[in-house]
Order: sequence, then C-alpha cells, then structure tokens
Amino acid sequence: MQTTTHGPAGQPTPAATPGKGLATGKLGIAGSTIIGLASTAPLFSIAATLGYVVLAVGAQAPIAFIIAFVPMMFTAFAYRELNSALPDCGTVFTWAAKAFGPRTGWFSGWALAVAGIFVMANLAEITAVYILHLVGDGSLVENRAVVVGLGAATIAIMTYVSMRGVELGEKVQTVLLVIQYAAMAAFVIGCLVGYFTGNAPDATPISLDWFNPILADQSGMVQAVMLALFIYWGWDTCLALTEETKDPKKTPGRAALLSTVLLLVTYVGITLAVMMYAGIGEEGTGLANPENADDVFYGLASQAMGPLGWFLIIAVAISALSSSQTTILPTARGTFAMGIYKALPARFAVVGEKSQTPTFSTLLMGIISIAYFVGMSLVSNNLLQDSILSIGLAIALFYGIASFACIWYFRTSLFTSARNVFYRFLFPLLGGVFMAWAFIQSAIDMADPEYGYATIGGIGSTFVIGIGSLALGLVAMFVWSLFPESKPYFRRETINKDSKILAPE
Repeated sequence: MQTTTHGPAGQPTPAATPGKGLATGKLGIAGSTIIGLASTAPLFSIAATLGYVVLAVGAQAPIAFIIAFVPMMFTAFAYRELNSALPDCGTVFTWAAKAFGPRTGWFSGWALAVAGIFVMANLAEITAVYILHLVGDGSLVENRAVVVGLGAATIAIMTYVSMRGVELGEKVQTVLLVIQYAAMAAFVIGCLVGYFTGNAPDATPISLDWFNPILADQSGMVQAVMLALFIYWGWDTCLALTEETKDPKKTPGRAALLSTVLLLVTYVGITLAVMMYAGIGEEGTGLANPENADDVFYGLASQAMGPLGWFLIIAVAISALSSSQTTILPTARGTFAMGIYKALPARFAVVGEKSQTPTFSTLLMGIISIAYFVGMSLVSNNLLQDSILSIGLAIALFYGIASFACIWYFRTSLFTSARNVFYRFLFPLLGGVFMAWAFIQSAIDMADPEYGYATIGGIGSTFVIGIGSLALGLVAMFVWSLFPESKPYFRRETINKDSKILAPE
C-alpha cells in the first residue's frame, strides 16, 4: 500500500516506494527502439498514406514527410525531458497531472486511451483484410463476418501476448519488425533495380524539386503534412515502458528520438524509391492515380518483386498486427498508472505476479477494443471508418498537452542554461503550437460534411465522433470524481508537482 507524508508546504505527498510492481530492467536501447518503431506500423503506415500525400502535393511528397517530422521531433524532445525527470509509465497523464493539475492529467489519460481503442479497430481490420487477400482467390475480403471475426481474433491474440509480459512482447516485436524491414528492403531494391534496368512502369529521375515545398500547392501541402504527421505516431510507446527499461531516466528518451529519426529515413527512402519506379502519374501504377490511393504497394508488389510480391502483402498484415500489440502496451500502462494514483478504480492497478505486467488494464483494453470493433462494424462500417479518421484529434491533443506540460513543469529553470532554452522551452513550444494548430485545423476539416464517409446532423461524423469521444471523457471524469475513492487524486494527495513518482530509482 502507498503511504503519504507531508511536504514542506503541508501538502500531502506520496512516500517513496520501490515501484509499481512492473518488471524492471528488462529493456535496453535496442528493445525500446524496436517497440517504438513497431508501434507506428511503418510498412502499413507508408502504404496507406503515400498515395494520398502524392494526390495532395504531387512530386513534393518527400518534403511533406520531412516537414511533418519536425514537430514530431520537437515533441519527442519534450517527452525526453519530462521522462528524464519523471520516468513514469503514465507518461502524459502523469506529466500533465504534475504540471497542470488532476483534471488536465485525467483528460490527457482519457485522450491516450481513446486514440488507442480507435486505432486498434483500424489495425484489426487491416490485418484481417491483408491476410484474407492471400487466402484462395481473395474473395473472403468481401465477407464482412469473416473480416470482423478474424480481426477480433488478432486483437485477442495480441492481448494475450501483452499479458504474458514485456520480455515476450519484445521478442515477438523483434521478429515482426525484422520481417517488415526485410519486406521493405526487398521492395525498395526491386524498385531501384526496375528503375536502373529500364523495367519500371514509369521511370522518373529524382529531382531537387521534390524537396522544394514552395512548388507545391499550399493548401495541398497543409493536407499532406496533416496526413504525414500522424504516421509518425507511436514512437512514444517506449516512454510508457520507461519503468521496465534498464535505465529509466535515459533509455526511453533516447529510444524515442532514435525511433523518430529511423522513421524519417524509412518514409523518405521508400517514397523516393517508389516515385522513381512508378512515377506520379494519374493512370496505371502512377502514385497520383486515385484508384491506388488506399494502398500503393498492393498494385506494385508483384511488378517490383516478381514472385515474391506476396511477401510484401503479408508483411503489411504483420505490420498492422505488430502495431496492435504495441498499441495495447501504452494504453494499458496509462490506465494502470491512473489506477496507481487513484485517478481510476484500484482494480486498474493490478499487476500479474508472474508476468509483472498490468493484467486488468491490459485485458480490459483488449476487451473494449474487440467490443468497439465488432460493435461499430455491426452498426455501420462507414461510422467505423470515420472514427478511425478522427484519431488525429486525440493524438494532437495529448502530444500538445505534453509539450506545454514540459514548459510549465520546468518553468523555473527554462533559462538557466542554453540547453534548457532549447530542449525545455523553444522546441516544446514549437511542438505544442504545431499540435494545437493541427487539432484546430483537423477539427475544422472534419466538420465538413464532405469529409469522411458519413454525416450526423449535417456535420461530418468524423468530427462528431472525434470531439464527442473526447467530450465523453469530461463526463466520465466528473462521474468518477463523485466516488469517495477518487478524492485523494482530485485533492492532489496522490500526485502533485512536488510528490515523488511511484517509479523505481
């Protein structure tokens, strides 16, 4: 049990404890980076985004990915600084609660959970669809019951893996990530060989113009950056595992920065190779062909890789499957930390004796994800797709809160050194402002009835679902605050600016 003492100002603060019961010292820099990369589903993310980015900005697609990387890097610096001082698996929940108070912390944790549940539905669907493409003549893809059943099964399997402990999860992710990068490497090599041997469908020489944002339509560039921005999401998973790493104050932050850089190299490198091979034409295999926008790799796999084309298709399924497991990790640890600090019922703080992992939070995450995926599929597949499109709102929200929390938490030392000026003030400020803009701009775009697949009351359902799911968090927070068990949290007794975090030294 946690005990409390009183700080200098008389404010109750938690006494130091040896930790939360999680498995400590299990992940090194390599394992943390692998999990950070796997969480973004790099192969699936670029396959599903590249076509739309090219439709928006044409040949300037590479620079769009680079521009989108910049605010993510700024946000990663904020995460690193906060983690170095507050290495807690609750990440943005814990940091926001310490910087801004219990209500902002609670709402941040809710936003993280919403994003996780929504994206799980997307990953389950993608995994099922790509697997079924390889079964028989691929016609099972049209059978909604089979897709939903297989998708739900993948969530269940990855939930089980997550409940077995972080060490097993790391081993599984290592294997799955190796398969992804092997498939991407084979595909890139196939594209380059086709280009240099004259066998490419539309060989297009690389040009410096591809890196000149001025040449792109500016409204299109905004759209492209918004699309590209969120395919970097996921690197922060390694921060949620901070208490399970060998050096909690340094390793997760370094892994986060390394993950983002590797993602930039991956996305830009693949984009260049595919543009050189397929061109940006509007017909055939051209990247600007709207018919190929959902997945530019599917049509190019057999051409660039010959009989090995199936390997790329199955690797996309593996990419989504891999990300589903790593999505469970931060969400479950976020609610686990909320349980520790009494921001949620104590049941959320249960840790498995053998696995040393948050069993209840992990199991509940899997159950809710399956229920949401199956339920929304039964109600309306269009609404399901619009809920997936709304994920960007929650992501921009908690990334923005984390960035501003960094500034506010370190406010007394921001200008004590040149390093602090950049890493604790300027970079987080730029990242936070960009995320605030991304949230507002996304909300405006999503409200358009033409955005997404359906409307609710004449407003784009993407907006209604995205804003509605966040607003539901305010209601849930108010209801929980009425329970006696929540009082220590909302009175700032379990966590406040000066309290010790419940994490291993």
